[in-house]
Amino acid sequence: MTNNLFENYKLVRQHTAALTASLSAEDCCVQSMPEASPTKWHLAHTTWFFETFVLEAFEPHFAPFNAAFRVLFNSYYNAVGDKHPRPQRGLLTRPALDEVLRYRSDVDARMRTLLAAQPDNAALQQLVELGLHHEQQHQELMLTDIKHLFSRNPLFPAYAAPGRQASDPVVVHWQPFEGGLVQIGYDGGGFCFDNEKPRHSVYLQPFELATRLVSNADYAAFIAAGGYTEPAYWLAEGWDWCKAQGRGHPLYWHWQGNAWHEFTLHGLVPLDHHAPVLHVSYFEAEAYARWAGVRLPTEAEWECAAARLENNKKSASSAYVESASSYYPCSIQASDMGQLLGVAWQWTQSSYAPYPGFHAPVGAVGEYNGKFMVNQYVLRGGSCITPAGHVRISYRNFFPSSACWQFSGIRLARDA
Repeated sequence: MTNNLFENYKLVRQHTAALTASLSAEDCCVQSMPEASPTKWHLAHTTWFFETFVLEAFEPHFAPFNAAFRVLFNSYYNAVGDKHPRPQRGLLTRPALDEVLRYRSDVDARMRTLLAAQPDNAALQQLVELGLHHEQQHQELMLTDIKHLFSRNPLFPAYAAPGRQASDPVVVHWQPFEGGLVQIGYDGGGFCFDNEKPRHSVYLQPFELATRLVSNADYAAFIAAGGYTEPAYWLAEGWDWCKAQGRGHPLYWHWQGNAWHEFTLHGLVPLDHHAPVLHVSYFEAEAYARWAGVRLPTEAEWECAAARLENNKKSASSAYVESASSYYPCSIQASDMGQLLGVAWQWTQSSYAPYPGFHAPVGAVGEYNGKFMVNQYVLRGGSCITPAGHVRISYRNFFPSSACWQFSGIRLARDA
């Protein structure tokens, strides 16, 4: 089994609950912007996924915990039925947090019984595995959303106690890649999302990638040079966004006492100049690249570089930042490609589109990725808050060009 599958299920579900340990019931209910969701909603929706797609399909004599939850905690699955409007999730003061936690406990107990009763049901196991990866995505979203919520509080509350030291400077180099015909897309026997397939060939011209991410100091130089006041660096839509938002710096930067500070999950702290810049939109990343005289990589270039690192049998520890306790990236000392995985989601210049031969699965689960393949850009690499084991070199994250509350950063590329 299924014993292993349920153990994994239990660990993932327990980790979700652990992420709320420092939060109050009030913290869990508030929604700070339409794109974010309250923590309570995340707790309920991830439970809704298992109840709706697993228990309803496989549990004998299924009955919902609360029939109203089918609408309240549906996110975007039109095939399931009606949805509560996303911008109004923060108005759901009822059900109370305690009832949502009872909902989780009830579904967990029923899942354990179901998995024990049907240990050889492959379709069941595949849905459970998808549900666990879905919940890991929401674990990351819980942290991004609570950070945005806390950033709107003038007290600048901390989610977690400080647990990091200032980063060391890392010299940037340019790593060459010969290009040619390369294969990208998932190539393995384990889990992947449908948008990572099918594996296919892409032709690349010779290119170079920066060996580290753009740092806060690098980005501060862009600001000091008038980067937010010169339209020549910006896409037309990006310039309009910049002006409409009154944007002059990354989302969580604050100028205090003649120095930059940054709001983090540890509260407001002096800016760590050598850490990677975070929470920049595609518009900002692209403008910075233009100012620097280079460009953003394509997702195929990024994956080609990451595959080379893996093929050279580099230790995974040279590519990851272990930050589960600190929720903040540190610099990586690397002679080859550094900061590729587990530091910051890295914007690429690739539009989020289906790979050649992609077909969305049938049914409501087929809505998971395919219907969002328009007006978004691909990000690669995972972030410092992406759950352990959830990052792959073929993983395709995607957001609209204005999104910046995610832990998104910048890697530069240039033609060879």
